[in-house]
Amino acid sequence: MAEQGARPPVIDLSAAPGAGEAWGAPAWKVYLWGLAEVLLVSNPLQISSRVRRVVLVAFGATIGEGVLLRPRLRVRFPWKLTVGDRSWIGEDVWLHNQDQLTIGADVVVSQGTFLTTGSHAHRRDMALITAPVVIEDGAWVTARCVVLGGTRIGRSAVVSPGTVVSGNVPAGVVFGQPRGTVLGQRFPGAGTPAAGPPPAP
Repeated sequence: MAEQGARPPVIDLSAAPGAGEAWGAPAWKVYLWGLAEVLLVSNPLQISSRVRRVVLVAFGATIGEGVLLRPRLRVRFPWKLTVGDRSWIGEDVWLHNQDQLTIGADVVVSQGTFLTTGSHAHRRDMALITAPVVIEDGAWVTARCVVLGGTRIGRSAVVSPGTVVSGNVPAGVVFGQPRGTVLGQRFPGAGTPAAGPPPAP
């Protein structure tokens, strides 16, 4: 065990595994999607939702009827995206879906929310780790939330603003998290601070 106050190790990122295996499509399609996304999907102009829908579907997304897609939307891989009927995806939402992302019908994902299906093996070699995300029918993920890989948000649940979601959110609840705390050490025994609430401002 490292002494208290010892410097933690650093992972050499030059040796980290690549993430290309998560693409799920040939390189030409990934690059062509990047161009289409900039021009027609993440564009800040008030381009019609219908245009965004057509482009996403052309690249393999499954998008239901009556879906509202606001400006500055970012989608990592459309071919790993399903959105149900009448859902609303707000401005500046980032769907970083390196794994399957399923958004049900009548779902609202509000402004500035970040949904990611990916993470890294942060105690080992920073290799990519992915897990699907499911948001069930009628749920509302409010503004500036972060939804992590492996999460399932239950039917008609509401996630309060600024919440980090990891795991299962039961159906029909209002879900939020208290002020952040130190959860543990990145490298056990390396001398990082003990768990507990941060100091008062």
